[in-house]
Amino acid sequence: EVQLVESGGGLVQAGGSLRVSCAASGLSTDDYAIGWFRQAPGKEREGISCISLSDGSTFYADSVKGRFTISSDNAKNTVYLQMNSLKPEDTAIYYCAAGQYCSGYVCADVNYWGQGTQVTVSS
Repeated sequence: EVQLVESGGGLVQAGGSLRVSCAASGLSTDDYAIGWFRQAPGKEREGISCISLSDGSTFYADSVKGRFTISSDNAKNTVYLQMNSLKPEDTAIYYCAAGQYCSGYVCADVNYWGQGTQVTVSS
């Protein structure tokens, strides 16, 4: 059974930092890309970052580049998103997803989604 579980969300003041995690089980991650998406209230879900596990390439949306860093710990079967210099507009539910490849910063052909973790940035 494939499962993706996000953790690490919470409430933080503007300018602060959080690290969210995506733990994968039952998945051959060598053949996958892992992406982070977020969805703010009343808005469409948007891709913000992707890592290609086959070669380690990373990609970021302009809205987060320079502030967020995606990384993987293969021994723990976990992908992280380190979020620094957080802004109120970063407030959203953050989801990880497993897909076939990174189409730029968007994980494509998604097969599995996590349950999401709430990130709230106060002004």
